[in-house]
Parts: sequence; structure tokens; C-alpha cells
Amino acid sequence: MEHLCFAGRHRFTTGDLPPLMKASSFSTIQHEGYDYIIVGGGTAGCPLAATLSQKYKVLLLERGGSPYGNRNISYLDNFHICLADESPNSPSQGFISTDGVINARARVLGGGTSVNAGFYSRANPSFIQDAGWDAELVNQSYPWIEERIVYWPNIAPWQAALRDGLLEAGVSPYNGYTYDHLFGTKVGGTIFDETGYRHTAADLLAAGNHKNLRVLLYASVKRIIFNTKQGHRKPRAIGVEFKDENGRNQHAFLSQNRGSEIIVSAGAIGSPQLLLLSGIGPRNELKKHNISVVLHNEHVGKGMSDNPLNSIFIPTKEAPKQSLIETVGITDGGVFIEASSGFGQSPDSIHCHHGIMSAEIGQLSTIPPKHRDLGAVQKYVDNKYSLPKEVFHGGFILSKIDGPLSSGNLVLVDTDINSNPSVTFNYFQHPQDLSRCVYGIKTIERIVKTNHFSNFTPNGSGYPMGMLLNMSITANINLIPKHTNDIASLEQFCRDTVVTIWHYHGGCHVGKVVDQQYRVIGVSGLRVIDGSTLFSSPGTNPQATVMMMGRYRTKNKLYFSTNANFKG
Repeated sequence: MEHLCFAGRHRFTTGDLPPLMKASSFSTIQHEGYDYIIVGGGTAGCPLAATLSQKYKVLLLERGGSPYGNRNISYLDNFHICLADESPNSPSQGFISTDGVINARARVLGGGTSVNAGFYSRANPSFIQDAGWDAELVNQSYPWIEERIVYWPNIAPWQAALRDGLLEAGVSPYNGYTYDHLFGTKVGGTIFDETGYRHTAADLLAAGNHKNLRVLLYASVKRIIFNTKQGHRKPRAIGVEFKDENGRNQHAFLSQNRGSEIIVSAGAIGSPQLLLLSGIGPRNELKKHNISVVLHNEHVGKGMSDNPLNSIFIPTKEAPKQSLIETVGITDGGVFIEASSGFGQSPDSIHCHHGIMSAEIGQLSTIPPKHRDLGAVQKYVDNKYSLPKEVFHGGFILSKIDGPLSSGNLVLVDTDINSNPSVTFNYFQHPQDLSRCVYGIKTIERIVKTNHFSNFTPNGSGYPMGMLLNMSITANINLIPKHTNDIASLEQFCRDTVVTIWHYHGGCHVGKVVDQQYRVIGVSGLRVIDGSTLFSSPGTNPQATVMMMGRYRTKNKLYFSTNANFKG
């Protein structure tokens, strides 16, 4: 069924999209070369494809399926089900970092915007300045996204309580409803509309020129093909090899135009992984897997970071209304305070669930990181149905670290593009990240003391912070602190309860793997444009800026100057 809605000034129906074809159809199509081949139809790849197709012939290759017609993607009520889906064609692919934190990566058109919690907030202006971006063009690119897929939330009671608690705890001023990154407390945008229907980066493809844009689903790009013949000054990307949904290998090639390019937008896991599989990376790592070296670059896969998240669970007398992220406190201590509550009550819902912080979607904060694995998740799932349903009545206050300053790396496990590489984030390796976490937990303590959440708790009274810190789903964590004024104990609490909020980035840093124009250093005809190029996560939540990057990079005059010979 066609979904109709209004977003800003733009009316959208799924009928406005270009045809979304399965990858196997590629062999039956008459081809010419493409001006651009984009690998990854995600948060950055969709706005890239839509904008480039206005002037150029574009092929967009997405390894996952369509988000449309999947209730677990499209409806806020079913948010938790989508991330808990472990089937081979799930829009979410789980992985566990070597740190022991259970995580997920998107495998669907729209990328992370199809599986995330929906919160939309722009980057800090200092982030834009540090990136060397044109602020005027950035401020033209954000609204292009916002007019199409961003809404204001109808603020839920739990989110209102956080707003009031933040202000009373001194996280001020109140900045109202705004997309901007401003110190204090605010309500941000959301990609869920007033009916709870999710709008994703895939919707942006409707703004493309359908005559120039071809979209293939279930197309897993195995490697980038290079021309390495002698006489070329450096290797040139000329095409890609991909596997279709039937396991058949296919090849797509660029046109002969001098400015034609392959753009990798496969995300912070997929982009460095694809470069490595294509022969760009540390020579010794490539040789371990018998990959022919196209270009030695020791920086590919380095600088992997994930913003650590710690949370406090507040039990309630009744199941609170579901809410994801709507309110945020932007503190001056390098910490963002957010909240979530409840889970969807649709017939499909997983009962006995903690919504955004439940073990099924990787938030197994009741077990120290080094002891977490998928077996532990399954044991929790098997046991939880014996617990009283009241155990699952409650909500969370979340503390997310800005940055972060800690980082790790990504290396291949094998040469299968569908496998997860081995990823290390080194949470809290940098002492400043740890001190920020302590600051965040103490801020939450001040919020809890304001008693704005007391209306949700039995007898209208709150809980002592010590009790909240020591409360978990099935049992206390041995090392959780008993005294909240004990800094060492709070540091241990941070280490023991760290989870992810899926904001990982890095692996293809600017100045290391790509230049300021996002061209891969040492080869021609190849760029990387996505979160893998970022040194830190932009603002409180990255999706706004990663989508903006897709629009911005293609509108940047410097970018198009390389393609002056193309006919529009």
C-alpha cells in the first residue's frame, strides 16, 4: 500500500521513488558506463545519489532490501523488533566488538535511518568549522533534508520529565524546539511523523532524476576494480564486482568520462572493510588474507571510535508510554543526557522488553562487557519470561560521551564481504572519556533528585540514587558502586555498564585515508563519503549531519569542478 504523508513543504508517496530493483535484474539491463557508482544506499548514499542524478548517470548499490512494507522498520511501535531480528535478511546485522559490547550495523536501503531511534539534531558549529566545510552551504544543505523527512515530536511524558529535571538540575537555558546544537536543554526533531511512521534517507531518492538513477537492492559489493596498468600515474577505480541475491557475481563499470567516480558510502564498518578487500590498506594485513596490494595505507581501519553510553533505570508503577529520544541536555562537561521509556504495545511487540535498552538489541548492561556474548543474550531472553512483568515497567536516563577521545581499529576476519570484521573501540581508554562519564552519572543523580520522575514511581516517591545504581534486571552487578560519592566506584560503574547507542565512526579518516575532498589518497576515481571519515560524532546524534554530508558534498563547487566535462 502506498504511504502518503506531508513533510515540510514536500508531499511524498512511495510512488515517487525510482524503481527499486533486485540486483539479479542487472544482467538483463542494457548498460552504458555510469558517471557515478555509489556503494551503499544508506544515510549518506541516498542523498548523494538523489543529488548527483540531477546531472549525472548514477548506479546505487545497496546490500540490503527495501524499508518499505516492513512494519518493523516503518513504525515506531515496532522499533525494538527490527533490531532484535537475527534472520539472514534482517535490516540489522549484529556484531560484538572485541571490547565485549554488543552492537549492530544497518543492512537495508536508508541505512541507519531505517533502524535508529529517529532523533534529529544538527552538528555543533565548531564541528563544521573543524571539518573545514563551507558554513553557508552546510546551512543550505540541512534544510533540504528537513523539508522532506523531519518532524517535531509530540513530546511524551517521560521526555517532558527529563526536560524539567534537566532544567532544575542546572542544564540550562531551555532552548525549546530546535534542530540546532545549543548548550542547555532542548527538544530536537524526529524522522517519525505524527502517526509514528518512519521517514528515512531512502525517501530522499524521490528527489532524484529517475531517468539517470538506477537503484539495485541485495547487491553486495565484493571489491572495487582498479586499472593498474603501467603508464597510469596511479591506480584508477573503474568498476565494482558485486554479488546479487542469488549469489551470482555481476560487474558494473564507470563511463570513460575523466571525472567518473566510485563513491563508497558503506558506513563506518563497511567502508574500511571494502577498501581492505579491494587491496587498499596495511600491506601486512592484506597479505594475511592473500589480497593483492593495490595501495599500501596503514591508516585504513584505524581510528575506530564509538560513543560510550551508560544509563540509569528508573522502575515505575505502570508501564510508561513508549518514547525514544526526543529531549536532550547538552552539558558543558562533554556529556549529552537523553532518555527512553517503554516499548511498543502493538500485537507484534516482544513482551517483557526494555525498549531501546533491552538485551535483545544489544544493550546487555547487566553483565560486564568482557562477559557479554550472544549466548548471554539468549540466556537472558530465555529466563526473563519467568520474571514478574512489573520488572519491565520503567524508563532510562542515558548519558552519552561527546567525541569520544578513545579509539581502536578494524581488521578483516576473512575475505567475505558479508562477514563482520573484527572491531575494537577501546571504550574509556582515554581518561577524559572516563571522567566525562562520571560527570554524566552525577548529572543524572541531580536530575533524579529533582523528583520530576516521582509521578511515575510507586507511592509518588523517588528512589535513592544508590538503589538505582545497584538495580538491574536479574541481579546486581558485583562491581556496581554502593556509594555514589565514590569516584572510583563511579568509574567502575562506567566500565561495567557501558553499551552503545550505535554512533560509531572512523576507519577512513580525512588526511589519513581520504583528502579534504574525500578522494582516497593514492588512487584516482574513488571517494569515501560517510561516517567512516569522521574523527568524532557530530552533535548529540549523527544522522542529520551524515545525511547533510551526502547533499553538501555533491553541491560543493570544488567537488563538481572535477566533473566540468560531463554533460548535465
